Amino acid sequence: MTSQPDKPTESSAQPSAQNPHRERANDAAQTVLVVDYGAQYAQLIARRVREARVYSEVVPHTLAAAEIIARQPAAVILSGGPASVYAEDAPRVERELFEAGIPVLGICYGFQAMAHALGGEVARTGDREYGKTQVRQTTAPHGLLDGTDPVQDVWMSHSDSVQRAPEGFEVLAVSDHAPVACFADDARRLYGVQWHPEVKHSPQGQRVIENFLYEGAGLAPEWTTGNIVEEQVAAIREQVGDAQAICGLSGGVDSAVAAALVQKAIGNQLTCVFVDHGLMREGEAEQVERDFVAATGAKLYVADEKKRFLSALAGVSDPEEKRKIIGREFIRAFEEAERNILEEAEAEGSKVEFLVQGTLYPDVVESGGGEGAANIKSHHNVGGLPEDLQFKLVEPLRALFKDEVRAVGAELGLPAEIVQRQPFPGPGLGIRIIGEVTEERLAILRRADAIAREELTNAGLDAEVWQMPVVLLADVRSVGVQGDGRTYGHPVVLRPVSSEDAMTADWSRLPYELLATISNRITNEVEEINRVTLDVTSKPPGTIEWE
Repeated sequence: MTSQPDKPTESSAQPSAQNPHRERANDAAQTVLVVDYGAQYAQLIARRVREARVYSEVVPHTLAAAEIIARQPAAVILSGGPASVYAEDAPRVERELFEAGIPVLGICYGFQAMAHALGGEVARTGDREYGKTQVRQTTAPHGLLDGTDPVQDVWMSHSDSVQRAPEGFEVLAVSDHAPVACFADDARRLYGVQWHPEVKHSPQGQRVIENFLYEGAGLAPEWTTGNIVEEQVAAIREQVGDAQAICGLSGGVDSAVAAALVQKAIGNQLTCVFVDHGLMREGEAEQVERDFVAATGAKLYVADEKKRFLSALAGVSDPEEKRKIIGREFIRAFEEAERNILEEAEAEGSKVEFLVQGTLYPDVVESGGGEGAANIKSHHNVGGLPEDLQFKLVEPLRALFKDEVRAVGAELGLPAEIVQRQPFPGPGLGIRIIGEVTEERLAILRRADAIAREELTNAGLDAEVWQMPVVLLADVRSVGVQGDGRTYGHPVVLRPVSSEDAMTADWSRLPYELLATISNRITNEVEEINRVTLDVTSKPPGTIEWE
């Protein structure tokens, strides 16, 4: 990888037409494998690769080098991890991987493991670097760091450090406590950085990743949502054939996009089932019944089960018990709808053989390490699937992250109200009411929630806030003064959070003016509420939802 100082300065690296490795990369499937060494950021690395429009998958470190090589990846990225290369049970990187001619980028632990495997020196010096750190380039501009500042802020998280690079490697950067913070062997296309380029705390990290992909590995940024739609439509048609399929619509992004993809592929062979459990937010049931059908033309079977759920939840305050009840009743209601659809299909001489699910890639990775279908658990919006499921699964989103799902939804023409909808738990408002769920309490929470969401939209902050649950403390009363009189109403909690994947989150710093507007409107327009509070807890230690 050589520096190209005359390359146009752009916000993102672009592949060079003269790259000697480009032809080889284009001949193979452009898949980058991210080897997970126990890092909290492994999925984030895969996302960053995809943001560079190159397809990536996460695989566990238990996958042998021979198996990785057999998959013929276009490139490999070794993630960080908590281990020391000198720990007895530390995951190892086999030298064979580095001798296969595959471009490899090591990050943090992956960087140290690469250095150790190839004869470099890794030491535990007692000098640790955690958090924001400055690294300094030590050589003339090099392709891996092309377009980045000679001195730049990065995010470090290490105690061991590489003291000496392996033979054949050029040291590209150092930090105060890492004499080798970045290295490269252009001849073998092996690269490594001590810091985490995948996190936002490394502002120029995406450029480093793209430099590796485009220049080091010779890959082209060709993976787009249009490609995804075309590929999935063809795959669904081949899988389903002339059979019928059903899909459970929850009103959320995942199930809506999955259903829209399948609808595009097989048309009226798909029947969507919407179980209206009465725990949705204001206007969302109508949105499913009106906007989704208008955008896709899908057949929709609506099961009105509000009374069933309220009756089952009567007198129940324990959050775990509420979740179990909602999950149980959802499955029962769905099965009843399913039987009706099966009977109608049989009467018409057809058969329903497939069930469509909105399983996403994080579900796949977390349940099976990305290690093939045999290890992948089935996911459902609420409660899980029965072991004796009679349907074959269609999971058109199982290779995608949430942001990619939204992009596919937009590509399919789904309205922004559905595509950009904030994540919403399967049990709905049932777990945002602290205490018993009643029709009156649901109405109170719906009005407060609608006001908060409306003002967030008016402020133009929908894209910046991952999710903003409004929680009704139904079993709590607080004294207030409204209309010159004493009140004894309910408090609500605003829980705005910023996140990329919901695995970690921080509370969103909303403008005071916005918070004041939301509070004033809720206390003025929802008479049962006389106090609005703000939850400023990160995750961890808190969770996003209260129950």
